[in-house]
Amino acid sequence: MFYWFYRHLEINIFQYISIRAGIGFFIAFFLTLYVMPKFIAWAKSKKASQPIYDLAPQSHQQKAGTPTMGGLVFVSATIIATLLTAKLNNFYVALGLFTLAAFCFIGIKDDISKILHNKNSAGLSAKMKLILQFIVAIIIATALYWHGHTTTIHIPFYKYPLADFHIYAIVFWIIVMVAASNAVNVTDGLDGLATVPSVLAFFTLSAIVYITGHAIMSNYLLLPNIKLSGELTILGSAMSGSLIAFLWYNSHPAEVFMGDSGSLAIGGIMGYMAIVAKSEILLIIIGFIFVIETVSVILQVGSYKIRKKRVFLMAPIHHHFEQKGWKENKIIVRFWIISFMANLIALLSLKIR
Repeated sequence: MFYWFYRHLEINIFQYISIRAGIGFFIAFFLTLYVMPKFIAWAKSKKASQPIYDLAPQSHQQKAGTPTMGGLVFVSATIIATLLTAKLNNFYVALGLFTLAAFCFIGIKDDISKILHNKNSAGLSAKMKLILQFIVAIIIATALYWHGHTTTIHIPFYKYPLADFHIYAIVFWIIVMVAASNAVNVTDGLDGLATVPSVLAFFTLSAIVYITGHAIMSNYLLLPNIKLSGELTILGSAMSGSLIAFLWYNSHPAEVFMGDSGSLAIGGIMGYMAIVAKSEILLIIIGFIFVIETVSVILQVGSYKIRKKRVFLMAPIHHHFEQKGWKENKIIVRFWIISFMANLIALLSLKIR
C-alpha cells in the first residue's frame, strides 16, 4: 500500500526500504498488541490451552491452562504488515510470505492436534511433522534454485565464497530451514525464552539482507550482492515488531504461549532469510541459543542410547538449569544476554573480513 503511494501519488519517501520497514515494524507491533488480548480471551473461552508435558519440571504444572497458538496472531500481523508495505511483485518477499504461512500452518495442525484430539503435549507425531516440514522446505528450496538464487556458500570472517554447491544447494537449504524450524521449537520451553533471541535474530538478518540487496554497501563490505533481496528487510522488520508486542504478553509469567504455530514459523522464515542473505553458516552464531538448545537434546538422546547415561539433568538445556535450582527468570535473562552478544559478533563479522 505504501509503495503504491510512492508510485501513484509520488510521495517519494515511500520508495525507501528503510522507511517502509519501519512502518511495517510499527503496523505489526500495534496490530499484535491490539489483537492479542482479544485472542487470549477467546482462547480461554474455548479452553485452547497448552497441555503440559508430563516429564517437564514440576514448576511447569502451574502453567496449565495458559492459552497457546499465540503464534497465529503475530504471524498474521507480520503478513498483513508486509502486504501493506512491501513490493508484492518481489520474488523474495512473495516466497518469504509463503514460507511464513506454510510453516505456521504445520504448527497450527500440531497445536490443534494437541488441544482438540490428544489432550496432551504430543500433538502430531514427530515423523508426520518432519514430513510436512520437508515438503514445504523442498518447495521453497526448489523455487529459490529455479529463480537463479546463488548457490555459493559463505562462512563468517572470510570474504570469498567457500564453495559452490550448484544443484546440491537445494539439499543444503532444505536442511537449514528444517533445522532452524525445529531448533526454535525446542527452545520454546520457558516464558519469553525463544521470543527475544528471535527478535535479535530478525534484526540481524534484516540488516544483512538489506546490505546484500544494496550494490554499494555489499561491495564495500565484500558481501555477495543479491539483487532485489533487500525488500525482504520489510518482512524481517515486521516480524521483529510483532514479536516484541507478543513479548508483552509472553513475558514471565506468560499470559499466552506461541505454540508450534509460532515457533515453527519463526524458525522456518529465519532459515529462509539466512539462505537469501547467504548467511546459512552465520546463522549458527545468529541463532546461537537455538543451536545450543538443539545440541543439548542431541547429546542427551545420543548419550542415553549409546551409554545409558545422561549428559544433563534434563534436556533441553534450559530444563537442566531449572533442575539445578536456577529461577526461571534468571535462566531466561541470561540466555537473552548470550543471544545479544552472539548477534553482536555476527554483525561484527560483516566488517571483519
